[in-house]
This record gives sequence, C-alpha cells and structure tokens, in this order.
Amino acid sequence: MANWQQVLKKSITDVDQLIEMFGEENIDREAVQQAIERFNLRITPAALKSIKEIGDAFWQQYVPTGEENEVLDGIVDSLSEDDDSPVPNITHRYPDRVLFLVSPVCATYCRFCTRRRKVGDPEKIPLNQFNSAFEYIKEHNEIRDVILSGGDPLMLSDRRLEHFLKRLREIPHVEIIRIHTRVPHHLPERVTGDLTRMIAKYHPVFVNVHFNHPAELNKATEKALAKLANAGCPLGSQTVMLKGVNDDPAIIKELVQKLVRNRVRPYYLYMADPVAGAEHFRTSVQKGLEIMKALRGWTSGLCIPHFVIDAPGGGGKTPLLPQYIEEISDDEVVMRNYAGDRYSYPLPKELVFESIL
Repeated sequence: MANWQQVLKKSITDVDQLIEMFGEENIDREAVQQAIERFNLRITPAALKSIKEIGDAFWQQYVPTGEENEVLDGIVDSLSEDDDSPVPNITHRYPDRVLFLVSPVCATYCRFCTRRRKVGDPEKIPLNQFNSAFEYIKEHNEIRDVILSGGDPLMLSDRRLEHFLKRLREIPHVEIIRIHTRVPHHLPERVTGDLTRMIAKYHPVFVNVHFNHPAELNKATEKALAKLANAGCPLGSQTVMLKGVNDDPAIIKELVQKLVRNRVRPYYLYMADPVAGAEHFRTSVQKGLEIMKALRGWTSGLCIPHFVIDAPGGGGKTPLLPQYIEEISDDEVVMRNYAGDRYSYPLPKELVFESIL
C-alpha cells in the first residue's frame, strides 16, 4: 500500500493536467493559469474522486476558474490576522488563545481559502521562525489554548508534528492544543496508526476538521475520523457556507447529522470571508439564518453549529441567531418556537416585584 507522501505525488498541480482531466472546453487555460499564479493548485486523488461532474460542489471548491481573478471589493487579509501577529506565525486576537501557523502547505488547496495570501508559500509561513512563537506563548501566562493551523498541520511529518506538541506540552499554562485539518477528506491515507498514537501522548488534543458537504464523508474519510476519535481526540467540524456548494438547508442538515454519526460535533457554520479572489463564493446572511431555522428544533441539538461571521478587520467571531423572541415585558417573555408557534414564559414574581421597587 502506498504511503501518504506517495499518494500526494499523484495530485493534480498544473493547468495542463486540469485540461487533460476535464477538457479544453471546461478549462480556460489563460485565466486558470493566472489564478494558479495567485494561489497554488493541488487536488489530491481523494479530492479529485469527489468531483462527479463539471460545476458540482467539489469542482467549485477545488478547480480554479477565472472568477478568482475578478477582485471587486475583496480584502487580501480579510480578518486582519497580520495586524494581530506579535511575532511570526502567531495570531493573538482573543484573550486566552492563539493561532499558531505551523505548516505552509495543504493537501488540496480550497479555492475559497481565507489565508490564500500565505498558504502555499513557505516564505510567508516561514519554517525557520518558530522559536519566537514558542517564546511568545511561554511568556504569556494567559494563553491556555493553542490552535495549530497553516496550511495544514497534518502535512508535517509525525516527527515534526510531535516537535510542536512536545514543546507546547512543556509550557505549564497551555492546557489545550487544537489541530485544524482537512486531511481526513483530502488525504485520508495520512491518518495512520503511528500518527494517532503519537497525538494521544499529548492529550488533551482536539482535532477540528473542515467539512462543507455530506458527500465528503465517504468510507475512507469516515475510517480516518474513527482512528482519530478512537485515539481519544475530541472532534469538531467547521463549515463555510459557500454559494452553489452548500447554501441549502437540506444539504447542511444532512451534513451535520452525518458528522454526528461519525462522532464529530458541528462547531461553526461560517459566512464566507470577503477575501480577495474568493468573492464569488459569498452568499447572504439571510440564507445562513434560514439554514439555522431549518436545524434548530428539527434535529438534535448536538447537530447544531454556531452560525458566525468572522468580523472583517479583526473583530473576531460574532454569533448570529434567528429571531425567536418577540417581546420582553416586566412580567413575561413572548417567543416563537422552532415551528413558529407563539408561547410566553412568565418571569419570577420576585423579579417583577424588585423591578417595581
């Protein structure tokens, strides 16, 4: 059986391979080449296999098009991560946690990537500037949660990844380590017994996976997720709402239910960031609220993610909820339930009495 590095070498990485695979009539050579020059191309065999027809949910996620070259009001660093970077490879935005970029590469490059300004370029996620990051974490006692991202941390060798886990575990105030990855779908061969046994030595290590469509959860992906779960890694999933890919209540409902069956807790449903080069993926906030209304009450609470906008300019994740409260008075809350029926909740009499005083 081929190891994961050998499988990775079979990926599509240039416009000629795209034309050979999908035909000249479906690939605009000049426009696609321009898109690739701005943001790397790689589609692993597993990701390629998920594309069933031109223009489907997976084609849109992985195959570059001329739309990436049409920048209207998109922002290169849409989340202002660089403004919150005190040392190379660290983003410190929230009080008790940091984002630590440990890998410049991904197995497959998603065309909607928020960090496309850096991902795929080792000079922009420098592999020789990690000491300052470890020192920064060590010097800031408020940091209890470190999120390993990139790129994809699981693109590192076991030995290299263990280096990060070991050094972080040597810092007493670091309580939780998280790994953010799309490898279980894009390169399931990477999730080996050696990898999961190594990760288990440094628990608690949470693994946040990224799924956008229920068809991503195939047999190979589910096997990779099971290995991580069986190794004691709590699994959460992040989903980006993408126009023409998953901006549909039925698709998201099927996705979250399938995730929970695989011991993955749906964590975030994101509005697509206004990143330059990926503006064509954006859809409306109203569509996201419609999706949340189709989940709340209609399926298990375990299946319901937080719907958030990661506020442009570095404002952080802001949750959005459908409106269920109609009125709050001195003595009751009037609300609509998931089915639209109207109910009232009486406030405790002592609170009403206190408010009168």
